[in-house]
Amino acid sequence: MYEGKTIGAVIPAYNEEKFIGEVIETLPEFVDRAYVIDDGSSDDTWGAICRAADAVNESWEAPTPRPDGGIGFDRRVVPIQHEVNRGVGGAIKTGYQHALTDHVDVTTVISGDGQTEPDIVERIIRPVALGDADYSKGNRLRGRARKDMPKFRQVGNFMLSLLTKIASGYWKLMDPQNGSTAISYAALDEIDLDALYEDYGFANDLLVRLNVHGMVVADVSRRAVYKDEVSHIKYQEFIPKASALLLRDFLWRLRAKYLVKDFHPLPFFYYFGAAASVLGAGSAVRRLIKHEDSMPSVLLFFLGWLFMLFAMVFDFKENDDLQVIVHDPHEFD
Repeated sequence: MYEGKTIGAVIPAYNEEKFIGEVIETLPEFVDRAYVIDDGSSDDTWGAICRAADAVNESWEAPTPRPDGGIGFDRRVVPIQHEVNRGVGGAIKTGYQHALTDHVDVTTVISGDGQTEPDIVERIIRPVALGDADYSKGNRLRGRARKDMPKFRQVGNFMLSLLTKIASGYWKLMDPQNGSTAISYAALDEIDLDALYEDYGFANDLLVRLNVHGMVVADVSRRAVYKDEVSHIKYQEFIPKASALLLRDFLWRLRAKYLVKDFHPLPFFYYFGAAASVLGAGSAVRRLIKHEDSMPSVLLFFLGWLFMLFAMVFDFKENDDLQVIVHDPHEFD
C-alpha cells in the first residue's frame, strides 16, 4: 500500500525472458498486486514469469486488511498469458481489466524490460495516490531528464509530443510514449477500456479519452533508463499508424468534448482554418502555374492558419486546469 491506497502493477512482456524475472523479483514493496502479461511471446517469457511468480508468492506474507474494510489479496503476482500477440496496449488493457475487477485504488504500469526502476515507480504513483491527479505519466524530455536518451529518440519523441498535444488537448505534457504511468480506479472505471487502441499508440489514445472525460493528468519528470533491451517498435509502420490514429482522435475529441458534451465554437475555428488553408494553398499553386495573381489565395492560406492558431489558444485555456507538472530541479543530482 502507498498513502493508504492499494497499488496494482501491470507488467506487459513480449519476448522479455532475459529481464522479466528480475522485474518481478524487485517489485517495490508498496505494490500489493502485480498482473504480469505474457503477450504471446515466442521465447521462454511465460516460463520466466511463472518461475518468478511462484518464488515471490511463496515468500510473500498476505497483506493486512485494507483501511476501508476490504480483504487482502490471495497472492502478490498474477501471471496472465495471451495466446496471440495483441500489442503492448492490449496487454495493458488486460491488466487494467483485472485491476478493475480487484478494485485496486491505483494501478501503475511497469516495463517488462527493466526500464522502470522502483524509485521511478514511486514518483509516478504519488500524484494519483495523493489525489492530485487521475492519471500520471513519466517525462524523460524535461531538463536533465533527457540526457541519457539517444538523440534520434529525442527528435522522434519531440515530434510525437507536438502531435499528441494537439490531439489530446494536454498542451503542457511531453513524452507521450513513456510507459511509466499510474491511473486511479475512478478513471479506469470511467473510460471505455474496450475502445482503446491496442498497439504502440495506446498511450496517446488513452490521453485523448482522459481529456474528453475531464481527467487531471500529472507529467512527472523521470530519468531515462536503457539497458540491453531491444525495441519492438517498427518505425516504418508505427509512424503512419500513429499519425492516422492521432488525426482520428483529434477529430473525435473536438466533436465529443466541444459539440456533444458541451458547446464551444472552438471546433469551427479549426474546421474553417483547415479548409481555408487547403483551399488557399491549392488555389495559389494553380494561379502560379497560370501566371495569375496569387495574392488572394496566399491571404486565404494565412487566414486559415490564423483561425487554427486562435483555436489552439482557446483549446490551451480550456484544458489548462487539467494538467499538473511535477518537477524537482535537484532530482537527478
